Amino acid sequence: MSRKKNQHYQGVTQKKIHVAPLSPIPTYRLKITFSALCLILFALMGRVAYLQLIQGFVLETRARDNQTKKVEPIGKRRSIVDRRGRLLAFDEKRYRLYVDPGRFKFPGDKKGLFRKPEEVADKLHGLLPISKGSLIQSFYQQQPGVSVKLMEDVKSETATKIRELRIDGIDLEPYPQRVYPQEDLFSNLLGFLDYDRVPQAGLELSFDQQLSFKEKTRSYRFGRDGTPLPNDIESGVFAVDNAQLNLTLDARLQEIALNALKEQLREWKAKKGVAIVMNVENGELLALASAPTYDPNRYWRYPASFYKEWSVQELFEPGSTFKPINLALALQEKVIEVDGNVYDSGVVNVGGWPLTNWNKEPNGLLNYAEVLQVSSNVAMVNIMKKLSPSKHWDWLNKLGLDQTLDTDLPGFVPGSIKEKEIFVKQPIHQAVASYGQGFSLTPLKLAQLHALIANGGKLVHPHIKKNWANELRVPKNKQEKNLFSPEVTKTVLAWMESVVEEGSGKGVKISNYRIGGKTGTADQTEDGKNYNSKICSFVAILPIEKPKYVVLVAINGPKKSYAYGSTVAVPVAKKIIESLIVIEKLQPLNQETNFSLEKPKTVGNST
Repeated sequence: MSRKKNQHYQGVTQKKIHVAPLSPIPTYRLKITFSALCLILFALMGRVAYLQLIQGFVLETRARDNQTKKVEPIGKRRSIVDRRGRLLAFDEKRYRLYVDPGRFKFPGDKKGLFRKPEEVADKLHGLLPISKGSLIQSFYQQQPGVSVKLMEDVKSETATKIRELRIDGIDLEPYPQRVYPQEDLFSNLLGFLDYDRVPQAGLELSFDQQLSFKEKTRSYRFGRDGTPLPNDIESGVFAVDNAQLNLTLDARLQEIALNALKEQLREWKAKKGVAIVMNVENGELLALASAPTYDPNRYWRYPASFYKEWSVQELFEPGSTFKPINLALALQEKVIEVDGNVYDSGVVNVGGWPLTNWNKEPNGLLNYAEVLQVSSNVAMVNIMKKLSPSKHWDWLNKLGLDQTLDTDLPGFVPGSIKEKEIFVKQPIHQAVASYGQGFSLTPLKLAQLHALIANGGKLVHPHIKKNWANELRVPKNKQEKNLFSPEVTKTVLAWMESVVEEGSGKGVKISNYRIGGKTGTADQTEDGKNYNSKICSFVAILPIEKPKYVVLVAINGPKKSYAYGSTVAVPVAKKIIESLIVIEKLQPLNQETNFSLEKPKTVGNST
């Protein structure tokens, strides 16, 4: 049995294997293979040459575009601050929210899975001032695949929370929003930017170039991990512009002045008012308030007439507040003496025109302090008749009544006076000009002229720009003109102090402080025919022993009876002066101080 098995296995292993004989590879096959390899090599070399020589520049540009990010400037503006650094205007980053409902996906969602608008609305409605139902309705109304603006004015805190949701189909676009934190406090002066960030009024318009950042398009190259690479970055692109416009204004004093104006406008049902506080030594404006005013953050809610700054953009007849100026130039020309007198008969005829006092009453023989106390028109006409009309007109011209004021305030309107030939040939014009009528000027110009009396005869330039913070450039001081002698101005100051001590300015009197002033009530016409309206004003100078400030208040169109400078403007001025004393730490007089002014007697009431 075993022998048969072995024979069987031997038969299998001894089976004959057929081996094919070797033969050489045909030559044509080698040639075909070699030719194919050569063709492939030449094709690769040609492709490389094409990419390098022909497409090289295009590919390099495409690569750089993928590796480089260009950041366009978004038009930021510099901040504006008051004299103590309080922000008046600044840029705040806000966001526009865009949504594409066709791309809604949550983090970790599978490819091809998109979320329903209800799911996205459920996450957003607590962050946005839009109800969930309104969000869902808005999402369904939009065309899928199109990104549409859902809302704007999204604040940074809200934008951060939306980003943390990491929802595809929601995009945030940053933009700068001009913010005015003091709201209506400085609006007439600052102006505003419209929706397209185009300045429309005020300092925003007049200082547009200086307030705009000098930004360039920035290009950044990034590595694979997103790290910015140092090459190809221009020097200075990471520099921060910290410059800001510093104003001479004081927000605290401005608030007091504006609130006092608003209260008085309501009380007297007046149309508008202005209050000015100016440093007489250098022309710095500490307050420049106008009412009615508006909120520049919501400028579209107000009429365009509110956008004007009355103190520099509208003219008025100063009335009796100009009498101290006329007395100063009469003294300067030596047509009156310091201790002289003038007779007031109650009426004076000039060229056939009867001119009277405000109360139609005579005041008799007056010294010049008493002329201001009772605000005598007739006495002023008699005084200024001693000065030739030609010389009087020359003085009004020299004071710059009809010239553009040298100031950095925007939109200043020059005053108006009669032509010299008319002024000289028709005596009525000099007569009415003697008590502040027949010509017009701005409230700021009137404040400048009273500063001329306060500082010893120097014509300073009113301004609100202090400097640009963090800049080395310092504005140069301008040369002021000396028009009146110190002796003349000292005399007129004493007369103005008597107005507060004994005359129509009593309402502004403050214990232990020497204040000078002059009230004014000028008739004006609203229809061009009838004098059916008034402008009530008051100008104060303090402290008299060493004048430093001029305070001017003017209120246009009071409707109630007994509206005069003493009843309408003086109460506002007193509130401002009381606050000015505290803010600027003005020291009271020593109780033992001897007054150099001999107080004249009181001879009557005045406006």
